[in-house]
Amino acid sequence: MKKLAIIIFFDAFVLVLLGLIIVMSASSTYSVIRFDSVFHLFNSHLVKVIVAFSFMIIFSFIPYELYKNYCKPAIILITIVLIITFIIAPDIKGAGRWLNLGIISIQPADIAKLLLLIHLAFMLEDKHDILENYRHGFLPMFIWVMVISSLIFIQPNISTGLLLILISLTVLYVGGARLKHIFYSLLSLFAAGGFAAMIYTHSRIRILTFINSIWYGTDINLQVKQAEYSLGSGGIFGVGVGNSMQSNLFLPEAYGDFIFAILGEELGFIGTVMVLISYLLLAIAGILIAKKAKDRFGQLLAFGITVSIIAYALVNIAVTTGLLPTTGLPLPFISYGGTSLLFICISIGILVNIALSNQKKSDKGDDNLISDLLAEIKV
Repeated sequence: MKKLAIIIFFDAFVLVLLGLIIVMSASSTYSVIRFDSVFHLFNSHLVKVIVAFSFMIIFSFIPYELYKNYCKPAIILITIVLIITFIIAPDIKGAGRWLNLGIISIQPADIAKLLLLIHLAFMLEDKHDILENYRHGFLPMFIWVMVISSLIFIQPNISTGLLLILISLTVLYVGGARLKHIFYSLLSLFAAGGFAAMIYTHSRIRILTFINSIWYGTDINLQVKQAEYSLGSGGIFGVGVGNSMQSNLFLPEAYGDFIFAILGEELGFIGTVMVLISYLLLAIAGILIAKKAKDRFGQLLAFGITVSIIAYALVNIAVTTGLLPTTGLPLPFISYGGTSLLFICISIGILVNIALSNQKKSDKGDDNLISDLLAEIKV
């Protein structure tokens, strides 16, 4: 398990380091025009990276069992914060997702995602014996999923709400919930989510333009069109770091949600494949940590964290390549960000602690780490 912890830590470190390099390249033109400094956004991101990595290290030493004692008040508190965010958050690009605390601004949805996973892992362990009972076992957990996802929906943040539902129900299924309960819950929530998505103008336009692109072969939107140009011009080996043309204000959100396109342009097909392999390695190591954890809470928390990070990465890449409608989800570890990067690093710290806390039980397994990884890939 110690080797798995090392793999997780350094995999995250490499991805964040790569993110620093690409953010510097992708944001330089915008920084000069907006802030009269080529390093303005890079310096801001660097500070956030240092803070996020500090928290990753801190949380890797905090015993994960302690979260059981505080998950209920924490989930209640973040629910209140989400309500406050909906009431007072300023409208930015058509959504009120950010809560201004004076010195910093936070996006409570990123905090809520992690707290919900912790709370679900605790409840799945606590209600394991009655989980097949819908009213007393499944329903209390499902209510928390509905409450948190609904408060994120109405910001509006449709993509995050839908993905959180999918991740949460996956964790519930792995935790032992009946497939029938999962299916009907997923059906009802996605129906409600789809209805909500069609109510809000920006999400409705994104969905309809995506459908039209499939039906009529038209472009999805300017961002995806420019992102595809960016990826296509990268070729096999890329044009080199700092030589992207699309980062010169041709591609909106080049250093944020669409940073994968700049990465593909500058590092080429080989660079994008290496990033995908890094996410795959993180996924395999995270699942192995979940399988080897000594307690049910640790297993489900490790699984939930791993699935959450990988799901966000896959959705972001699918959006960039035009396989899904445009969303506002960042690429984990790599996109410019604050709250998202911080809580992804905290999640990695928790995952590392789960691995280290269960080291003694799996020392023998660590001697055959490569075999375990290969076996997991075959599975």
